Amino acid sequence: EEEEEEEEAAAAEAAGSDKEVDLDERLGELDLRNDSDIPDVPPPTDSTPEILKRALSGLSARWKNWWIRGILTLAMISGFFLIIYLGSFMLMLLVLSIQVKCYHEIITIGYRVYHSYDLPWFRSLSWYFLLCVNYFFYGETVADYFATFVQRREQLQFLIRYHRFISFALYLTGFCIFVLSLVKKHYRLQFYMFAWTHVTLLITVTQSHLVIQNLFEGMIWFLVPISSVICNDITAYIFGFFFGRTPLIKLSPKKTWEGFIGGFFSTVVFGFIFSYFLAQYEYFVCPVEYNSETNRFVTECEPSELFQMKKYFVPPLLQAVLGWETVNMYPFQMHSIALSTFASLIGPFGGFFASGFKRAFKIKDFADTIPGHGGIMDRFDCQYLMATFVHVYITSFIRGPNPSKLLKQLLILQPEQQLSVYKTLKSHLIEKGIL
Repeated sequence: EEEEEEEEAAAAEAAGSDKEVDLDERLGELDLRNDSDIPDVPPPTDSTPEILKRALSGLSARWKNWWIRGILTLAMISGFFLIIYLGSFMLMLLVLSIQVKCYHEIITIGYRVYHSYDLPWFRSLSWYFLLCVNYFFYGETVADYFATFVQRREQLQFLIRYHRFISFALYLTGFCIFVLSLVKKHYRLQFYMFAWTHVTLLITVTQSHLVIQNLFEGMIWFLVPISSVICNDITAYIFGFFFGRTPLIKLSPKKTWEGFIGGFFSTVVFGFIFSYFLAQYEYFVCPVEYNSETNRFVTECEPSELFQMKKYFVPPLLQAVLGWETVNMYPFQMHSIALSTFASLIGPFGGFFASGFKRAFKIKDFADTIPGHGGIMDRFDCQYLMATFVHVYITSFIRGPNPSKLLKQLLILQPEQQLSVYKTLKSHLIEKGIL
């Protein structure tokens, strides 16, 4: 009986293992079938200007790529500084432009798969949903930061009052059009692309909205995080180019531990010094507010405690190294260490995620917009994680009640409502002995 039980157990175990093997084979076949669904992507075109090609024709491919990336990086940084000089409104337009271009690059990859089946409406619906989501988020921003401007225009009051209902109605229209566009035998693919569109919206539109929210808190909350990611990208590339020997992650074979560690220390130092420079100017530290009388954005205020020089005692262990007992610096510089640490340790995972995405669809870059760099999304894949972190960091550790924003909301109320708020506040202050 014991022998029979052992035989039955062995047979059951063998049957179970056979099922596992069959399941693995089926999953493998499914993966291959899905890969075969992806059409061959045309080879990337070389968008390098002819003048650069001729000037660098005598160099090896490795050094040619180095010089192309370096020259284009300096050009982009120079353009970025010019936009900073032009003001916060131009920075908002820049963020919106980058959002649209990144969305276009991701959607285009999906369209290569979708277009091969000649199914209708995907591209039109994708852009329609982009407009809907932007209408919702930027309408919320207008309601929050442009309240006095809206109050003077009756047509805008209607749009703001029913903003969420209008946004939902617009989205619902696109949703119904998608359902009506479903084609027999291709339902699964169409729902797959519907999800593709919504995930792309989540990655691009919501994150760019958070970038603009950070900008309204003060230009320094926009510049330090973005510059830290750029610095980490550049220094990690330089350290990896000259000293890289040890592979960091299989998703990005060119990434090395030497570049990762070198980029980390360089970024922390850069963020600390750059924050010291920016914290000295009201233009960078004051919240961005809209002046309805001049119809312009203004950055004038009494800097908060974060941007006022303070004396700190140096820890005993560092006193022996530095020879200082105290040091004067801005409190924001301590926060810059947290921001630059995230930019150099966690931010690169946005790049790894993008690398995995590109490998899944057998492409080298998202596009060929920038010679030597790829597409816009290739340069901003780490920025989206950074934007969310900064927004969460501000709301968790920095932001308190905003009297200016609250006052704008009170001014929108009806006179009798304002009077009621006034009486309630007055009685409360009398009870506390302040009045």
